[in-house]
Amino acid sequence: MSEDGVTQDRVTQDRVTQNDVTQDDVTTHQPHEPSEITFAEQYYPARPRHLRPKARLRGSQVPTAEQLGEPVGSNPSYVAWLRQESMLNDANVIARQFIGRGSMFQNPFARPDPRAAIQTASVWFTAYPISVIGRPGHSFLATLGDPPLWEAFQRIGIQGLHTGPVKRAGGIRGWSSTPSVDGHFDRISTQIDPAFGTEAEFRTMCETATEHGGTIIDDIVPGHTGKGADFRLAEMKVTNYPGIYHMVEIDPADWHLLPEVPEGRDSVNIGLETEDQLGKAGYIIGKLQRVIFHQPGVKDTNWSTTAPVIGPDGLRRRWVYLHYFKQGQPSINWLDPTFAGVRMVIGDALHSLTDLGSGALRLDANGFLGVEKSAVGLPAWSEGHPLSDAANQVIASMVRKVGGFTFQELNLTIDDIKITSEAGTDLSYDFINRPAYQHALAMADTEFLRLTLNASLNLGVNPVQLVHALQNHDELTYELVHFTTLHKDDLYDYHGEKITGGDLAVTIRGDLCDRLTGEAAPYNLIFSTNGIASTTGTVIAAALGYTRIDNLTDEQIRKIRQAHLLLAMFNALQPGVFSLSGWDLLGMLTLDPEKIAPLLATGDTRWIHRSAYDLMGFHPESEQPATGMPKAVSMYGSLPQQLKDQASFVSQLRRILLLRNRYGIATSTQVDVPDVSNKAMLVMVHQLNNPAEHQVTVLNFGSDPIIGTINSTHLDPGSVVVDMFTDEVIGEVDDLHSFSIALDGHQGRSLFLSPADGTGPLTEQDP
Repeated sequence: MSEDGVTQDRVTQDRVTQNDVTQDDVTTHQPHEPSEITFAEQYYPARPRHLRPKARLRGSQVPTAEQLGEPVGSNPSYVAWLRQESMLNDANVIARQFIGRGSMFQNPFARPDPRAAIQTASVWFTAYPISVIGRPGHSFLATLGDPPLWEAFQRIGIQGLHTGPVKRAGGIRGWSSTPSVDGHFDRISTQIDPAFGTEAEFRTMCETATEHGGTIIDDIVPGHTGKGADFRLAEMKVTNYPGIYHMVEIDPADWHLLPEVPEGRDSVNIGLETEDQLGKAGYIIGKLQRVIFHQPGVKDTNWSTTAPVIGPDGLRRRWVYLHYFKQGQPSINWLDPTFAGVRMVIGDALHSLTDLGSGALRLDANGFLGVEKSAVGLPAWSEGHPLSDAANQVIASMVRKVGGFTFQELNLTIDDIKITSEAGTDLSYDFINRPAYQHALAMADTEFLRLTLNASLNLGVNPVQLVHALQNHDELTYELVHFTTLHKDDLYDYHGEKITGGDLAVTIRGDLCDRLTGEAAPYNLIFSTNGIASTTGTVIAAALGYTRIDNLTDEQIRKIRQAHLLLAMFNALQPGVFSLSGWDLLGMLTLDPEKIAPLLATGDTRWIHRSAYDLMGFHPESEQPATGMPKAVSMYGSLPQQLKDQASFVSQLRRILLLRNRYGIATSTQVDVPDVSNKAMLVMVHQLNNPAEHQVTVLNFGSDPIIGTINSTHLDPGSVVVDMFTDEVIGEVDDLHSFSIALDGHQGRSLFLSPADGTGPLTEQDP
């Protein structure tokens, strides 16, 4: 028999077997459960956790194309150079390295596994490259790979480091690069930006993290790129490159519909009338559900048009392209017949995980991967589209296939998080409760926070699936998309009245703006329609009624620190990942807008909270960094300073994280967020790994002391109540499933409850 015949018989047998299994599944209605142990765990139990190939996947031996002649599409040298610079070209080379490799079949990938991700790293540090002040003579990546920093992280309890985007971003004009328009989230290459370091330094950082029990979390951006080589080739209509983007070629006969592109620009946003005309002409799908970063006269729609561009065939073309965000961020098309965009994103992900050595990836802008024309007169379907869910499943499954995990920043509804959690990313950013806990602090009232927590539980999203964060590089988001879109007409009980989701969102935004901006807090600024530019420290300062932050007293800083620890306890003493940044660790304040006026000129006020910070105290306090962002005031001091002071923010945070780790709170299950006897109090009840044991987080979001009653049917009468920080028995659950507790202003407590005949909480000496 021929080799082909043997192969065909085996294929036929495989198909018969597959059909038998499928029929069994249909008959018994039993879904397939993933194996409890993987092949690698069974046969290689001592294998290092992040054993990944270190081959240089891009084929660096290819000679660099020469820069000869004019940078136009009719110049073959320019087109060849662009193709060599493109991400799609790298992706094609990278993907070929994995064909037929057994390592691609050893890891389960079908279902998200948030607890496995949390066990890899449950506390994350979120960096922002242009804000980190490094060791003198060291790059950003070398600074983050410095062993003393990781020793400090290990002492504090930080296991994950999210680098933020560090690959080349911005654009290409002619032979030259143009700067990023969105903090390096407009990626144009798989190569590390030299401004941040080298690939060798990235790999060293990954190795250092592993030596200290940590892992590195990198970024991919499946929603858009910058205007790099891929976009320039797409404009020229070179092979499959236009298939990467949501872009449409406009017939020269219809160019009169397009606005002129000003001198020195390569594109211009189209107006509402042009959007309507192009939609009716069948070019584009028209108006979308919302215009993110809307700015009259600058961004009136989600579409821009290019200036005329010459292709290799000598033809001049104009295009209209989609961009959810800024004009320099053209959107990727996830359902083009070439699948060029899909290949590009997957190649970028494989490079980060298998070449650089990352253990996980953040998916940025991944909720906007599907757009579809709607009925006449209605906006196009652009949010919560099933294609986004399918694309997320593809990306997340590929990452799990090579042994990593993913998380997403999906600022949509709880329903969307529920859907994506079924087959997509392992974890989702907690956009629902983040503005809610800041609202609770601003108003000394937890009713809205309890509402959002219970809404998540009722819709099937447990906190163990979420990344609970203090500050990151973005604004305090108050769009509250869950309440303003799908649930805008739903009725909610709030302050004794029935209120629609849409009106509730308006009320909460009003409270936040009144208390945290304007005359009450001029050091915080509103950002577009998205939220408030602020640090955690300046949110707290505003909540405490401080109208100025230029000369805070020691007592005021102590009160800010106390409330800061309260917010840390809310995020850390519940299931899921706890994430924080250098702005939190060092207690940074916002920048004086006059110091960064050029950055604010476009209306992006977020730059006031992206100040530079010096984690390890490498430079004198008064010294401003030579590059990157200017310094703001640090209320708490460097990590080495704080670790020497038991009363410091970091030292007290360390005790919280030790307790969180000791009791397995990160992988517990939230079972109740009960009503409270005082509006400033919040209670969260969690079932620990032993179903008979519970942990209760109790927080006072007000500045005044309170005495309250905790009541939950999940608490068994007779259970002993123990303060986890002191091991002191403070009470017993009565026959009404309740007990009393006292809290000082902005105090949090973590309580252990077990049946009266239980073993009690772990002690300091317990493993």
